[in-house]
Amino acid sequence: MQYTTLGSTGVTVSRLCFGTMSFGGDADEEMSARMFARCRDAGINFFDCANIYSAGKAEEILGRLIAGSRDQLIITSKVGMPQKGDGQNLRGLSRMYIMQQIDGTLRRLKTDYLDIYFCHCDDFTLPQEDVLRTMDDLIRAGKVRYMGVSNWSAWRTARALGISERDRLAKIAVLQPMYSLAKRTAEIEILPLAKNHNIGVISYSPLGGGILTGKYLTGKAEGRLSVNPTYAERYRQQTYHDIAARFVEYAKKAGVHPATLAVAWVKANPAITAPIIGARNLEQLEPSLAAADYEMSSEQYAHVSALTPPVPLATDRDEER
Repeated sequence: MQYTTLGSTGVTVSRLCFGTMSFGGDADEEMSARMFARCRDAGINFFDCANIYSAGKAEEILGRLIAGSRDQLIITSKVGMPQKGDGQNLRGLSRMYIMQQIDGTLRRLKTDYLDIYFCHCDDFTLPQEDVLRTMDDLIRAGKVRYMGVSNWSAWRTARALGISERDRLAKIAVLQPMYSLAKRTAEIEILPLAKNHNIGVISYSPLGGGILTGKYLTGKAEGRLSVNPTYAERYRQQTYHDIAARFVEYAKKAGVHPATLAVAWVKANPAITAPIIGARNLEQLEPSLAAADYEMSSEQYAHVSALTPPVPLATDRDEER
């Protein structure tokens, strides 16, 4: 396992982060424990979670698994996405909701602090100053070490950085965007912003919801795209399946598992600190873990990148590419 520094934090993290969204859902507690142990054996010290994963069960399971090794690990969680329930305030980034949820998250994880606390989504109903002030208060209280944002646009992130500078608040230290060979929008502005400001990036869904493994090319496989309406809509366009077909064919010729190659391609981007890998079982986990030791040459990186249409420039001045 390779290690690197998480942006400007000075914190050393593994080049792969394990996402625990399956804990308590697709993976029961026994399988979750087996995957956690396999990740630790492989050298992963970085685990990502969220308050909504399996309605809090993922945090509870992760909390039991990290007991005895908490100080050796980098643990994250998130707040903001809607939760199931009748409460009208079980969502968003209001001070009330964040303060309520951090205590529940810490209790479930059986820890006194989070290394990174992500705003899981943006909240346009609130002044950004209020959100940043709340996160700053959590950092000052010692409940959170660093602030992160997930699914934020580049302009909102840049604006937040300016507000934090002006008001002397804790700055965004980590970004968590969606990023894969199938979904490359982050390359337009989010990743350049992160690189310019030395912000850590742990991107999610490097397998494109599983589409880049090729299992959906036959139309018979079961997985997120077949059972989850959100994922089905996210990858409904034929272009994603065309990309997957070209990619899987290339991986076959290269003699490497497509999951390994897909994660390795994300990891090879200089703006990426660590791709977030996930799995429902050990069989799914192994090829993604193999990306830790798979190094792409610049020629191979360019070849794989060319399997998708060119990513638009932020200015649309394609003649200057």
